[in-house]
Amino acid sequence: MAGPVRGLYVGRFQPFHRGHLELVRGLVGASPEQELILAIGSAEQSFTWANPFTGGERFEMIDRALREAKLARVTIVPVPDISRHALWVRYLEGLLPPFEKVYTHNPLTRLLFERARYPVESPPLFDRSQHEGSQIRERLSRGEDVRSLVPPAVARYLEEIRASERLRALRPDVSPSPAAGPAQP
Repeated sequence: MAGPVRGLYVGRFQPFHRGHLELVRGLVGASPEQELILAIGSAEQSFTWANPFTGGERFEMIDRALREAKLARVTIVPVPDISRHALWVRYLEGLLPPFEKVYTHNPLTRLLFERARYPVESPPLFDRSQHEGSQIRERLSRGEDVRSLVPPAVARYLEEIRASERLRALRPDVSPSPAAGPAQP
């Protein structure tokens, strides 16, 4: 009898939303033998428009959401970038517990892992038109309600850390007025 199969799913999770949760639920729920590593990519990035949340905050969002959903067999690991694509898979192999397959929708991630001879799958996305990180960050920056887009535990945590205020402050000006002068740091 073969042992558990451990898969790897890398994402920035900025923020962890219902689409992510449903993907995880589908992967670990598909087989009692399935284990999953959730690698929080770009873990060192924070307080920017594209990456507003720290690696620790993203860990906390994911952990709270998985506990609330009663999803086990998932290991969360923050992974800093190395900015060397040719070395990235080997870097992850040294940093993470062993894994046998990779789940991704990112073409570069697929290419790199396929070159390293890993099986790569792209599981179905959950309502991608609504559950997409940049759209959720945009809505948060405008103070809109995102509770239908993120797990309840994540919604509560985003309120705790005042995510809307942070995103409003980080929001890039779409068309700054020339009379306003240069932006201040």
